[in-house]
Amino acid sequence: MKYKLGDFVRFVDEKMEGFITRIIDEGMIGVTGEDDFEIQVLASKVTMVHGYEPAGTKTTITEEVQIQQGEFKKKGIYIGVTADTKANSVVHFNLINDTSYQLLASLTTEKQIFRGEYAGIVASKSAVKVYSAQLADLQLWPKFIFNILFYTTQNVELPASLSVKEKFKAKDFSGSKKLLPVLNEQGWLIQLDEPDLVINAQQLKESFYKPAEEKVVLEKPVRETDLHIEKLRDDHQFLNSAEILKIQLDYFNKALDSAIVHQLHDVVFIHGAGNGVLRHEIQKTLSKHPKVQTFMDALKEKFGYGATRVVLK
Repeated sequence: MKYKLGDFVRFVDEKMEGFITRIIDEGMIGVTGEDDFEIQVLASKVTMVHGYEPAGTKTTITEEVQIQQGEFKKKGIYIGVTADTKANSVVHFNLINDTSYQLLASLTTEKQIFRGEYAGIVASKSAVKVYSAQLADLQLWPKFIFNILFYTTQNVELPASLSVKEKFKAKDFSGSKKLLPVLNEQGWLIQLDEPDLVINAQQLKESFYKPAEEKVVLEKPVRETDLHIEKLRDDHQFLNSAEILKIQLDYFNKALDSAIVHQLHDVVFIHGAGNGVLRHEIQKTLSKHPKVQTFMDALKEKFGYGATRVVLK
């Protein structure tokens, strides 16, 4: 197979192009275009498009900048995961070097077989794309094996080589997107060289003398609470249905408690129509709650059957 995941290809017989997001076997691949649909096609029916580089992934190897000893940065090697600007269902894994070292890095994937994906030099304060994958295939991603050697012309003792084996899971993307160093675009950040653990004796001592319980202050809720998962979490595409339901119910319970504490007369929870599971769980809780006077479908003209109005005692 001359192609690899993430290659940008063009169809020979049709005016279509996209990323290789699946290698089915030696003769068949999956290609995802701008519409985010994956098409299975014979590898012989596509051709490589040379020169295409997703935004933020171009790497230029330059001479090492002379840095003052006090400014030498020893930590800051990350994997930055970004969505492609053309095909949102495709994510790119970028090896980010935010240290003062030059890195000799390699990436091997392991899934029944070992496959070399990348090897090269990553200059200080630069990044390089090392892998691409279909976002929906998160559970099928292989294990990633990173091996990194450090180099500098400065008078600094070199650290031992870094070897990291990582099997990414949904929890690795549970936080919000953040601005990635070096790339200066939004994405998920995973640090490969964890900073050395420094124990603060004073903080450790104080932790033993903290009050057993602090008063919880609940913010006054808005009258309408939207429980759609995309309103609650930025990483919802990485969550399965059970995780989504738990997050929505936890948010519902906190909002309901807050409404009761602040003595609101009524509140509206927007849960959508969908398959009705969230609506059923919410109304089951409301039917047993001692502080709920009654509940009903909210204004159908505004919400359809996708919201529940709760009247509190």
